[in-house]
Amino acid sequence: MRTVVLTMKASVIEMFLVLLVTGVHSNKETAKKIKRPKFTVPQINCDVKAGKIINPEFIVKCPAGCQDPKYHVYGTDVYASYSSVCGAAVHSGVLDNSGGKILVRKVAGQSGYKGSYSNGVQSLSLPRWRESFIVLESKPKKGVTYPSALTYSSSKSPAAQAGETTKAYQRPPIPGTTAQPVTLMQLLAVTVAVATPTTLPRPSPSAASTTSIPRPQSVGHRSQEMDLWSTATYTSSQNRPGADPGLVPKEELSTQSLEPVSLGDPNCKIDLSFLIDGSTSIGKRRFRIQKQLLADVAQALDIGPAGPLMGVVQYGDNPATHFNLKTHTNSRDLKTAIEKITQRGGLSNVGRAISFVTKNFFSKANGNRSGAPNVVVVLVDGWPTDKVEEASRLARESGINIFFITIEGAAENEKQYVVEPNFANKAVCRTNGFYSLHVQSWFGLHKTLQPLVKRVCDTDRLACSKTCLNSADIGFVIDGSSSVGTGNFRTVLQFVTNLTKEFEISDTDTRIGAVQYTYEQRLEFGFDKYSSKPDILNAIKRVGYWSGGTSTGAAINFALEQLFKKSKPNKRKLMILITDGRSYDDVRIPAMAAHLKGVITYAIGVAWAAQEELEVIATHPARDHSFFVDEFDNLYQYVPRIIQNICTEFNSQPRN
Repeated sequence: MRTVVLTMKASVIEMFLVLLVTGVHSNKETAKKIKRPKFTVPQINCDVKAGKIINPEFIVKCPAGCQDPKYHVYGTDVYASYSSVCGAAVHSGVLDNSGGKILVRKVAGQSGYKGSYSNGVQSLSLPRWRESFIVLESKPKKGVTYPSALTYSSSKSPAAQAGETTKAYQRPPIPGTTAQPVTLMQLLAVTVAVATPTTLPRPSPSAASTTSIPRPQSVGHRSQEMDLWSTATYTSSQNRPGADPGLVPKEELSTQSLEPVSLGDPNCKIDLSFLIDGSTSIGKRRFRIQKQLLADVAQALDIGPAGPLMGVVQYGDNPATHFNLKTHTNSRDLKTAIEKITQRGGLSNVGRAISFVTKNFFSKANGNRSGAPNVVVVLVDGWPTDKVEEASRLARESGINIFFITIEGAAENEKQYVVEPNFANKAVCRTNGFYSLHVQSWFGLHKTLQPLVKRVCDTDRLACSKTCLNSADIGFVIDGSSSVGTGNFRTVLQFVTNLTKEFEISDTDTRIGAVQYTYEQRLEFGFDKYSSKPDILNAIKRVGYWSGGTSTGAAINFALEQLFKKSKPNKRKLMILITDGRSYDDVRIPAMAAHLKGVITYAIGVAWAAQEELEVIATHPARDHSFFVDEFDNLYQYVPRIIQNICTEFNSQPRN
């Protein structure tokens, strides 16, 4: 009997093995007949953030229009996963605003992300973030399989609005409910996701009583499924607008907010005032369009204490400050404040408003920073009802860069009322178009956003602000004694030319004068003689060599009387003296007189010049204002050092 039982068990096992082998063989034959599905590229919307997508590497298709500032991007080249995927693609240059396919690869989190303006997108700075990504052209690697459907980190499907096939992860069905079809790949994705504690929250024990599984919802609607997750370990984002729900443990939230507040773009550190038109003639609709431009600028600039700060002044009959530079220190609060601005009405007294800003706005009490250029953007509908040229000139001489945005203009029957024709070109620093923008209609005002942001952040070209390169009256005092010689004298003039080229030259910027001396002194040209760089450079070339003795003390007195006595009160006074020998007269008293009159004196000695005399002539500290070279041919080496010292000294002084 025992033998019969064992024989029957063996037969059963044999039959099972046969069936198993047959089934496997059948499955293999079936698999051969099934064609591999064609790869389809998932589509996403502009607002989808990389952190929402679990896949470590994927190809997606972006729509057109992702250049819009509302799709935030954090970083340059390497982007924080809190960024818009498609916005980052446009910023990186892989895509343009018409959209297309891209390859996205996740990389490690960075300790900091630097904002920048690139390809029409202003990215923001961020101290740190837990995950990053890079954007590449959509060229698949050989042997790499990319997902046709993306896996998202919550039940929300950001792709749903676009109608694509991408599916968001759903929890497995609860007993007693209608089960949803789940593919093997989805189960594998769920297994990987659950294995990572920081990716998805744990289900709450109360979930067992749930009777249905919610479907993925489109962007902007909070999924009901979030109510099923436990809040014991993970913090829900219900009260955090824009946050990724359930993704970050509480301990991480304690050191890093899901809604980062930028410190501002350090590449655009400016103090900016908007002068907006609140006159009655503008109307309520145009006033709203004007406010929208301000809000867009605030968003694009990445406002923050380490970057740009912005205030708003409204003008009509009389100007009034809505908020100053230190009132709002991030783009979000600033946009909210702009929305609350109401129209004042009255005339369009632009000149009065510019004078008001010059005298009152850029003060330390209002948040002005000594190291940041002062910029005013004036919006004008039609034409001003008062004069603006003189007020703008005084503003520029006070260190303020004036930009004008003019909308529409005077009709033929209105031109007789225009107080100052062609006022914009007269009011700005130069007529090359950099400081003025014009639009034919209020409905085209939004087109000025990108060029305006780019220009106000181009601090190298903000030459109307009183920087170290356009704020001084510079007097060259040149030794023309016999020991110099004709050839060396030409070398000295070349040194003077090289220094002069570094400055912005005009009647309201830096002005140049020159004195040549031997036993006697000669004024080659004064500060008011030439007002353009080409004219100054030609005048330097024409200076003739004099020859004679070396009376440096007398030359300093002559320069104080003939050059610096005629300097403008708001100009810095710089004397650059070049000599090749010891003076025949005393230099101490003339040098002291120059220092007492506020003339910053640089003494450059060549060959036989006396070092102790150079130090007496030079402004304290002497090591920063006196230089010595063995040969005339080596003078050129000190041009960068002198320029750097001039700028360092200027930037260390308070603006107001």
